[in-house]
Amino acid sequence: MNAPRQVKRIAVLVSIGRHPVSGAPRYSRNDAAALELGRDLAGKHGARLAVLHAGDAADPALADYLALGAGEVEVLACAEGTDAARVLAARVEDCDLVLTGTRAEGAYDTGMLPYRLAAVLGRPLLGAAVDLDIEGGRVAVRQFLPKGLRRRVDAALPAVVSVHPLANVQPRYAYARLREGAIRTAPAPHVHDDAAQNDAAAWTLGAVERKPVRLAAAEKRSGHARMLSATTTESRGGNVVNGGTSVEKAQVILAYLREHQLIDY
Repeated sequence: MNAPRQVKRIAVLVSIGRHPVSGAPRYSRNDAAALELGRDLAGKHGARLAVLHAGDAADPALADYLALGAGEVEVLACAEGTDAARVLAARVEDCDLVLTGTRAEGAYDTGMLPYRLAAVLGRPLLGAAVDLDIEGGRVAVRQFLPKGLRRRVDAALPAVVSVHPLANVQPRYAYARLREGAIRTAPAPHVHDDAAQNDAAAWTLGAVERKPVRLAAAEKRSGHARMLSATTTESRGGNVVNGGTSVEKAQVILAYLREHQLIDY
């Protein structure tokens, strides 16, 4: 009888996120949750933790992961058009567990990386994990389901797990850890995929012109009241703010937008 597989190496894949309001580059909230789960498992099982990123080592947003607890971020330098899934798969072949976020937060992210990575490695994928544990050579995951439901599934190691943004962790940012950590560039493993190169050559990228969307409060009056307003002149309500600071005026506008559910933050 074979002994249960022990967890010796854990890899966490991180990406560059975007602030939902300003669009400024920052750490990805999904990957931050995966990093926190990976740190907890590595400490519990005495495993070696590797934090990996495929892209540009000069991106300042990578330093955020150092502050979140990554002692070192290893960046695999990839050229434009390189299949990141195959590059990462070649790097994590010897890892017992690979953790990722459900998807990155950029403009062109599809959420397919965990699936493609698991397919290239030939390993099971457990998605939307809110917590996980390892016991007896298997990884057990509690999955997030719609309407507040949860489901427990498990798979034999080695495996790939994508972490849901509502995972039961609380990443903590510490500037001292940012100063102590390091970002190291490593050459990307050479992979040759003619099909991927042909697919990349078939795409054409261009600027997207997005037309502004006019915000309008939902009409809550009855049909009879709306018909009367078409024939009579009446006040539609609202507030006219002439005094106060710019901050106070902005707060009035935000209160109106939230009241009519035109924004969700």
